[in-house]
Amino acid sequence: MNSARSWIVFAGAVFAYLIGVTQRTSFGVATVDATERFHVTAAAVSSVAVVQIIVYAALQIPVGILVDRVGPRTFIVGGALIMAAGQAVLAVSPTLTLAIAARVLVGVGDAMTFVSVIRLLPNWFGGRLLPQLSQWVGVIGQLGQIVSAVPFALLLHLVGWQSGLLWASGASIVAAAVALALVRRGEPPAATGPLPTHGPWAQLRASARRPGTQLGFWAHLVGGTVPTLMSIMWGYPFLTAGLGYDVATAATVFSMLVVGSVVAGPVVGLLVARYPLRRSNLVLTLVGIMFALWFAVLLWPGHPPLGLVVALFVAIGMGGPGSLIGFDLARSFNPGHALGSASGIVNVGGFLGGFVCMFGIGVALDVIDAVRVAGGGSSQLYSFDSFRIAFLVPVVIVAIGVIGLLNARRRTRRRLYEEEGIEVAPLWVALFRSRRDR
Repeated sequence: MNSARSWIVFAGAVFAYLIGVTQRTSFGVATVDATERFHVTAAAVSSVAVVQIIVYAALQIPVGILVDRVGPRTFIVGGALIMAAGQAVLAVSPTLTLAIAARVLVGVGDAMTFVSVIRLLPNWFGGRLLPQLSQWVGVIGQLGQIVSAVPFALLLHLVGWQSGLLWASGASIVAAAVALALVRRGEPPAATGPLPTHGPWAQLRASARRPGTQLGFWAHLVGGTVPTLMSIMWGYPFLTAGLGYDVATAATVFSMLVVGSVVAGPVVGLLVARYPLRRSNLVLTLVGIMFALWFAVLLWPGHPPLGLVVALFVAIGMGGPGSLIGFDLARSFNPGHALGSASGIVNVGGFLGGFVCMFGIGVALDVIDAVRVAGGGSSQLYSFDSFRIAFLVPVVIVAIGVIGLLNARRRTRRRLYEEEGIEVAPLWVALFRSRRDR
């Protein structure tokens, strides 16, 4: 545990995840290009990313079950190869239908990667380092957004659609080779509960029934919905078409998603390790900051200042580490043999919220533009005023997630008290007691 060999395995796995995030977010950079290439509406283009994320989310639970049995290495290598194939197909796609099929392949490969990397960590690391490493996986992986926002975006405009995507495909082949050379399964952690004697689906149902797993799911949805929809689909078009930024400025602002993740990730990891009973409060705090800036940008009279938009994208990036707290919650409230299954359930959360919002925003943009044209105005599909209205969709979805989180937290705390005698008072009560004791 925590050896030099552990770090070599970690490096190989996290590099594959970084390239996976690059492939996941590359279509968002190409959204406007895809609209022109395939001559389709915003809703039709959004359906490409939505199908990708639906596939990703749908496979999380099966992958979680299988990775507990097959091992993470096979899925990391296989996922990289499948994503390489998907990007190659997208490069030569003449129609939107084939483009959707290509992104399905990317979604399948992507689905095999993150849960496998998270499942690998307890085999090589332990102690208080483990929850911090979960955050570092997210932080390093999100550098893939910078790769897609800066070098890939510039490459796409320099060499064109086909060549740019073929280069992206080659990157996944390299990732597969690195993972094959460096990643090993390692020794699984000691059992923290009786080993299962029933089938995988019964184990899955047991994981899903645990309030701690449900709490992790809602935490991932609340923290991950907006980062998902902005990084994969609507962040880059919002900057270029909505706010009118040039490619260099848009790429710089878009990369602030990663800056927010890099800044917040280590801090969140330390706070999770030090205050494990307050993890849900940390998620809610990060999301509160995000939506305060979200409304500030949307309600700004005229175009918002660049500094405010930068602050918003930093805050959205901070939501990523918040969503990763969901995996730590699942790890805490599940036996070791069920970590893959529980992680798969959790990882559905943010991507479920993300694909609902991605499609909802695309439909809203089309409806708003149709109403504008029917009223005698000119078509402005991606105008900032249209985004002001369409971007209310994630507000509704995240609000539902907060309700689910609070309900799951109440039941998790009740079970914690019944089984271990640990009482978790509301935060304001704990702060009052702490001040009184001092």
